[in-house]
Amino acid sequence: MQRAAAILDLVDDVARRLRTALELYEVGERMQLLRLRRTRPEASAEEIESEMGSWFRRRPGAEHGDFPGPRSRRFG
Repeated sequence: MQRAAAILDLVDDVARRLRTALELYEVGERMQLLRLRRTRPEASAEEIESEMGSWFRRRPGAEHGDFPGPRSRRFG
């Protein structure tokens, strides 16, 4: 019974950390969207959406991934 409780605690912890990561992702996305709207008030919704897409693809500051060190070869 203790082992089952420990496993459930671990699953809860992993789920909590995943929720936190996803929330941070959403906050970052929202911050970038607001920054683009503030710096380009004349831009249309389509232009802002295009800029957001470029920002996601370009990944300023993390061009080679989010972790410092050699790039992983697992994904191509």
